[in-house]
Amino acid sequence: MGTTQQGGSQHGIARTSRARTEDEKLQELAKIEKYRQLEDQVRFHAAQNNYTPEVFQLTSKLLRLNPEYYTIWNVRRRLLISGLLSKPSAGSSPSTASFSTSPTATTTTSSDASSSSLSTATPPAPASPTAGRSGTTADEDGSQGQNKDFDILKSELGFTIPLLLESPKCYWIWSYRLWILRQAIQRLQTSVARRIWEEELGLASKMLTKDKRNFHAWGYRRHVVQQLESPELGGTSMAEPEFEYTTKMINADLSNFSAWHSRSKLIPRLLDERKADDEARKAFLDKELGLIRDALNVGPEDQSLWYYHHFLMLNLVSFVGHPTITPAFTQEDRVTYVLREIEGVKELLEDYDDKLIYEALLDYTLYLCQLEERQPEAGERADLVVWLRKLMVIDPMRSGRWTDMEKNYGLMERRLSMGDETVALVH
Repeated sequence: MGTTQQGGSQHGIARTSRARTEDEKLQELAKIEKYRQLEDQVRFHAAQNNYTPEVFQLTSKLLRLNPEYYTIWNVRRRLLISGLLSKPSAGSSPSTASFSTSPTATTTTSSDASSSSLSTATPPAPASPTAGRSGTTADEDGSQGQNKDFDILKSELGFTIPLLLESPKCYWIWSYRLWILRQAIQRLQTSVARRIWEEELGLASKMLTKDKRNFHAWGYRRHVVQQLESPELGGTSMAEPEFEYTTKMINADLSNFSAWHSRSKLIPRLLDERKADDEARKAFLDKELGLIRDALNVGPEDQSLWYYHHFLMLNLVSFVGHPTITPAFTQEDRVTYVLREIEGVKELLEDYDDKLIYEALLDYTLYLCQLEERQPEAGERADLVVWLRKLMVIDPMRSGRWTDMEKNYGLMERRLSMGDETVALVH
């Protein structure tokens, strides 16, 4: 009979563990033995180059048990290339061959599969390729090959969906899925391949709806968009809709670091493609600064918001040799904007006492000095000392960093000379 043991506690909740019964241990051992037999079978056939539909089904079973087994994903690739997918005939290309979806095909689209429940059934293995029938033309053979490849590739995309739902951050599943998508570009008509990649963008959106901050899914989405924009898929720029997508995701969650990051990467392209003049660029910067200021007024403790604010500030300061929002700004314009933002950040101290505010004030004051190619003035040095001392209290884990900043900017002597006055200002 199992026993319950009290363990340590976490977050005030006692942990419990239950000893397994003998029957449970035997069942676990049987599962392990079955897994090892399955693994041995696949590895044996792979070593013998036995690329058959039966071996393909064995890889399906094994990968459902262990999707992290990257060697088996490689075996599955070889199975597809060496026997299951068609071999393009010499001189033909997917862009010129005809294509029609088989009326009896039972493939599942990515968007449909993503909303289905986790399936444990093994999909039918693709049929072995057969030579063209007597009397068929080269175009007919090409069409048949593309129909078969379309069914196989769509089936493979459907196969990975339940695995992704269970293990959304498993690199090997995403890697295999991208490989399948690249096969679609190589083997299918451009319009058909593009439709598959567009469905993939829909899948990425669904993944981000479930987990808005999943940086794996954000990176995957950027890659899918890059492919959809490529000449291989007859693409054009998607900067505008992707920028709107980041706005939508930010409005849903201000703390979405990945959305802010993607937004920052899109801006240079967006303005260039709009052929924005100096006035339009200034208006754009004002709008973005207004957006992030409103967000900071709500959540000044949110590091993702400060990331984007820093990005905009660096656009004003480090503009030489880098893409910038407002290349026509004079130095006086830049100084005016930086001073305005510093004052806005200082206003946050009236309601909040957060280390990120003090860090921003330190950085932006030094940005201003960098922009004007000078050392901090007396009033600025006094402010820097106060902010650094405040950070030493709020963030003692990084006290060494704050002390180094004091030394690097010659503020140590200033702090010592201020004596009790500094302590009074800090407290």
